[in-house]
Amino acid sequence: RRFFNDVVSSPVNIFLVGLICYFSYKLIKKDSAKAPARKNSKSENNLPKMSKRDFTLDQLKEYDGVNSNGRILIGVLGKVFDVSRAKDFYGPGGPYSVFAGRDASRALGTFSVDNSQFKDEYDDLSDLKPSQMDSIKEWEMQFLEKYPLVGKLLRPGEQPTV
Repeated sequence: RRFFNDVVSSPVNIFLVGLICYFSYKLIKKDSAKAPARKNSKSENNLPKMSKRDFTLDQLKEYDGVNSNGRILIGVLGKVFDVSRAKDFYGPGGPYSVFAGRDASRALGTFSVDNSQFKDEYDDLSDLKPSQMDSIKEWEMQFLEKYPLVGKLLRPGEQPTV
Protein backbone atom coordinates (compact mmCIF):
# COMPACT_ATOMS: atom_id res chain seq x y z
CA ARG A 1 0.00 0.00 0.00
CA ARG A 2 2.86 2.35 0.80
CA PHE A 3 4.45 1.56 -2.59
CA PHE A 4 1.23 2.53 -4.36
CA ASN A 5 1.03 5.79 -2.39
CA ASP A 6 4.66 6.59 -3.24
CA VAL A 7 4.01 6.00 -6.95
CA VAL A 8 0.85 8.12 -7.20
CA SER A 9 2.20 10.93 -5.02
CA SER A 10 4.55 12.22 -7.72
CA PRO A 11 3.51 13.31 -11.24
CA VAL A 12 6.85 12.06 -12.55
CA ASN A 13 6.18 8.58 -11.20
CA ILE A 14 2.68 8.55 -12.69
CA PHE A 15 4.15 9.59 -16.05
CA LEU A 16 6.83 6.87 -15.89
CA VAL A 17 4.28 4.17 -15.02
CA GLY A 18 2.11 5.33 -17.93
CA LEU A 19 5.12 5.25 -20.25
CA ILE A 20 6.03 1.72 -19.17
CA CYS A 21 2.45 0.56 -19.73
CA TYR A 22 2.34 2.19 -23.17
CA PHE A 23 5.59 0.61 -24.38
CA SER A 24 4.65 -2.77 -22.93
CA TYR A 25 1.37 -2.63 -24.85
CA LYS A 26 3.15 -1.63 -28.09
CA LEU A 27 5.68 -4.43 -27.66
CA ILE A 28 2.99 -7.07 -27.10
CA LYS A 29 0.89 -5.76 -29.99
CA LYS A 30 3.95 -5.70 -32.28
CA ASP A 31 4.84 -9.32 -31.48
CA SER A 32 1.28 -10.53 -32.07
CA ALA A 33 1.13 -8.65 -35.39
CA LYS A 34 4.37 -10.29 -36.52
CA ALA A 35 3.19 -13.83 -35.85
CA PRO A 36 1.08 -14.09 -39.04
CA ALA A 37 3.88 -12.50 -41.06
CA ARG A 38 6.27 -15.21 -39.91
CA LYS A 39 3.76 -17.83 -40.93
CA ASN A 40 3.43 -16.26 -44.39
CA SER A 41 7.19 -16.04 -44.75
CA LYS A 42 7.52 -19.69 -43.83
CA SER A 43 4.98 -20.71 -46.45
CA GLU A 44 6.91 -18.73 -49.08
CA ASN A 45 9.94 -20.89 -48.34
CA ASN A 46 7.91 -23.84 -49.62
CA LEU A 47 8.41 -22.61 -53.19
CA PRO A 48 10.75 -24.97 -55.00
CA LYS A 49 14.29 -23.75 -55.51
CA MET A 50 14.52 -21.95 -58.82
CA SER A 51 17.04 -23.13 -61.40
CA LYS A 52 19.49 -20.51 -62.61
CA ARG A 53 18.58 -18.95 -65.94
CA ASP A 54 18.76 -15.75 -67.91
CA PHE A 55 15.84 -13.32 -68.12
CA THR A 56 14.71 -10.67 -70.54
CA LEU A 57 12.90 -7.70 -69.02
CA ASP A 58 9.60 -9.11 -70.30
CA GLN A 59 10.28 -12.49 -68.68
CA LEU A 60 11.24 -10.80 -65.41
CA LYS A 61 7.89 -8.94 -65.34
CA GLU A 62 6.11 -12.30 -64.93
CA TYR A 63 7.65 -12.70 -61.45
CA ASP A 64 5.83 -9.90 -59.65
CA GLY A 65 4.27 -12.05 -56.92
CA VAL A 66 0.90 -12.15 -58.67
CA ASN A 67 1.42 -13.91 -62.00
CA SER A 68 4.04 -16.43 -60.93
CA ASN A 69 2.50 -18.53 -58.14
CA GLY A 70 3.81 -16.04 -55.61
CA ARG A 71 7.42 -16.01 -56.75
CA ILE A 72 9.00 -12.56 -56.72
CA LEU A 73 12.18 -11.70 -58.62
CA ILE A 74 14.10 -8.42 -58.68
CA GLY A 75 16.93 -7.33 -60.97
CA VAL A 76 19.92 -5.41 -59.59
CA LEU A 77 22.91 -4.52 -61.80
CA GLY A 78 22.19 -7.29 -64.27
CA LYS A 79 21.68 -9.96 -61.60
CA VAL A 80 18.28 -11.47 -60.79
CA PHE A 81 17.40 -12.33 -57.18
CA ASP A 82 14.55 -14.42 -55.76
CA VAL A 83 13.08 -12.27 -52.97
CA SER A 84 9.95 -14.40 -52.52
CA ARG A 85 10.67 -15.00 -48.84
CA ALA A 86 10.33 -11.23 -48.29
CA LYS A 87 6.81 -11.11 -49.69
CA ASP A 88 5.77 -8.65 -46.97
CA PHE A 89 8.19 -6.12 -48.46
CA TYR A 90 8.21 -6.87 -52.19
CA GLY A 91 4.87 -8.63 -52.72
CA PRO A 92 1.55 -7.05 -53.65
CA GLY A 93 0.67 -4.33 -51.17
CA GLY A 94 4.19 -4.23 -49.72
CA PRO A 95 6.16 -1.00 -49.39
CA TYR A 96 8.57 -2.05 -52.16
CA SER A 97 6.13 -3.93 -54.39
CA VAL A 98 7.05 -1.55 -57.21
CA PHE A 99 10.41 -3.42 -57.47
CA ALA A 100 8.79 -6.83 -58.03
CA GLY A 101 9.39 -8.27 -61.49
CA ARG A 102 11.58 -5.36 -62.53
CA ASP A 103 15.13 -4.10 -62.76
CA ALA A 104 15.31 -2.04 -59.57
CA SER A 105 18.84 -0.70 -60.12
CA ARG A 106 17.95 2.90 -60.99
CA ALA A 107 15.35 3.14 -58.22
CA LEU A 108 17.81 1.80 -55.64
CA GLY A 109 20.53 4.21 -56.83
CA THR A 110 18.24 7.22 -56.63
CA PHE A 111 16.49 6.09 -53.43
CA SER A 112 13.10 6.35 -55.10
CA VAL A 113 10.11 4.03 -55.36
CA ASP A 114 8.47 6.24 -57.98
CA ASN A 115 7.37 4.51 -61.20
CA SER A 116 9.33 7.07 -63.23
CA GLN A 117 12.53 5.34 -62.07
CA PHE A 118 11.71 2.20 -64.06
CA LYS A 119 12.24 1.82 -67.78
CA ASP A 120 10.47 -0.57 -70.12
CA GLU A 121 13.70 -1.26 -71.98
CA TYR A 122 17.15 -2.26 -70.75
CA ASP A 123 18.66 0.51 -68.62
CA ASP A 124 22.43 0.91 -68.96
CA LEU A 125 22.46 3.41 -66.05
CA SER A 126 25.06 5.52 -67.90
CA ASP A 127 23.47 8.80 -66.79
CA LEU A 128 23.77 8.08 -63.07
CA LYS A 129 26.33 9.81 -60.85
CA PRO A 130 29.23 7.80 -59.37
CA SER A 131 27.66 8.13 -55.89
CA GLN A 132 24.41 6.64 -57.22
CA MET A 133 26.30 3.74 -58.81
CA ASP A 134 28.09 3.16 -55.50
CA SER A 135 24.72 3.03 -53.79
CA ILE A 136 23.45 0.42 -56.27
CA LYS A 137 26.58 -1.67 -55.70
CA GLU A 138 25.95 -1.56 -51.95
CA TRP A 139 22.37 -2.73 -52.54
CA GLU A 140 23.67 -5.49 -54.80
CA MET A 141 25.95 -6.71 -52.00
CA GLN A 142 23.02 -6.74 -49.56
CA PHE A 143 20.89 -8.72 -52.02
CA LEU A 144 23.76 -11.19 -52.58
CA GLU A 145 23.96 -11.77 -48.81
CA LYS A 146 20.20 -12.10 -48.26
CA TYR A 147 18.59 -13.66 -51.33
CA PRO A 148 19.30 -16.45 -53.80
CA LEU A 149 20.85 -15.35 -57.08
CA VAL A 150 18.73 -17.06 -59.74
CA GLY A 151 20.12 -15.63 -62.96
CA LYS A 152 21.08 -12.62 -64.95
CA LEU A 153 19.23 -9.93 -66.84
CA LEU A 154 19.88 -10.04 -70.57
CA ARG A 155 20.81 -6.96 -72.57
CA PRO A 156 18.95 -6.39 -75.86
CA GLY A 157 20.15 -8.90 -78.45
CA GLU A 158 22.08 -10.94 -75.88
CA GLN A 159 21.43 -14.68 -76.05
CA PRO A 160 20.74 -16.76 -72.94
CA THR A 161 23.68 -18.80 -71.67
CA VAL A 162 21.73 -20.88 -69.16
